[in-house]
Amino acid sequence: MASTGAVPNLAFRQLRGQRSAGEFAAAVRRAAREIGEQVACDARYIGRVESGEIRCPNYAYERVFLHMFPGASLTDLGFSARESVRGRGARVVSEPPPETASPALSPGPAPALVHRDTETDDIPEESDVLRRVFMTSGTATMAAASLGPGGAPASAARVSLPAQRRVGEAEVIAVEKAVRQIRLLDDRHGADGLYRRAAQPLRAAYELLDAGSSARRATSDRLHSGAGELAISVGWLAHDSGRFDDARSHYAEALATARLAGDGGLEAHAFCNTSFLARDAGRPREAVRAAEAGQRAARTLGSPRLLALLALREAGGRAGLGDRTGCDRAIGRARAAFDRGPAAGDPEWMSFFREAELELLEAQCWSALGDWSRAARHGRRAVALQDAHFTRNLALYRAQLTGDLARAGRADEAAATGHQVLDLLTRVQSSRIRGMLAGAARVLGSRAGAAPVSDFLTRHQESPRAASSGGQPSPPGV
Repeated sequence: MASTGAVPNLAFRQLRGQRSAGEFAAAVRRAAREIGEQVACDARYIGRVESGEIRCPNYAYERVFLHMFPGASLTDLGFSARESVRGRGARVVSEPPPETASPALSPGPAPALVHRDTETDDIPEESDVLRRVFMTSGTATMAAASLGPGGAPASAARVSLPAQRRVGEAEVIAVEKAVRQIRLLDDRHGADGLYRRAAQPLRAAYELLDAGSSARRATSDRLHSGAGELAISVGWLAHDSGRFDDARSHYAEALATARLAGDGGLEAHAFCNTSFLARDAGRPREAVRAAEAGQRAARTLGSPRLLALLALREAGGRAGLGDRTGCDRAIGRARAAFDRGPAAGDPEWMSFFREAELELLEAQCWSALGDWSRAARHGRRAVALQDAHFTRNLALYRAQLTGDLARAGRADEAAATGHQVLDLLTRVQSSRIRGMLAGAARVLGSRAGAAPVSDFLTRHQESPRAASSGGQPSPPGV
């Protein structure tokens, strides 16, 4: 039932034309799939929009509608501006207070409140992400440096948003610092011990966006960019620790932020990670579409290396589809772009994308296509080229190589490489890497009679958390 005083959305009704509400809802769902979104749109939802009950759609629906009607704004579609409806007609939902032991909190935190507009509750999981509020007596606490390896506390630098809700340089710097720290700790230690702790500065960053008005446009732009990059970083921690649904939501959050801020670089990054996640989740068509969208967003950014990485994401998706020709072509484009060298337009987050990573991603493509020997050749190059500073990647590349060698029939070499991964897993916490190694161990199980293989399998079985990783699905081609 429409709320009292609701004003019918005649513009939206006109867009539906002669189609029934059910037919139009089906068109919305198809459009969502085209851009990798998931919306539970039905005739009832369309009726709520047209009656004026939904004055502004949530971010997922916004992306779909703007995709369906290119060049149109929400206002053109008959909706109210988001800031004009936020908080009105809202209900308040209590959440459990954050853990008092967390170093990301000030002492004695009050229970958190999440304010949800009725207009944006159609997809609760995304709505919850986009409505994060982290409040303590009218102050949002930014825990910019409260992360530690393995969940251990590090020195905490807190930046508070005053009750008058003005945001300045200090808050923006805190967000940017949190992004860099998360990336650094992930490179050194992996994602598993960081994910939950990293979610707290992300909540604070989006509270700054929701609440603050900056004195300067440049500061506001940096805050949007920083919050979006933080969402991607936290999404990656979820991705690497096997929380695919959480990762998808964080990446969607970053994409929404990029679209609202008109930030092409952030949009390309969000699509890049979305493609990677779709490949790992067994959705290769979505991986291709997201990579292609990322390439469109990146064309004007002046970064051949970014285009190379996105072409490799596309190649990974095409490999998952069994499209060997398309994969080979995408790899060719990636190598051509990579060979153009670094550029001033290369984003900061791409520091990991060196020749070793290019070789690793190509190895994963051939692995997905079942060309194990070719995958192993590129895997060996990746291991040989890898920078020792990226501890997590030292384990990742060797885990990939272990699986490819095992499948190529080179069991002894696979076992030796697997031992190297186990050595590194005393320092690196990554469910993804453990899952890859467990997949290799399953392949080697048929060769358990050989001494080198048996030694590796015994050690792998006895390693901490081996049992939990053994049941995890390996990414495609691993």
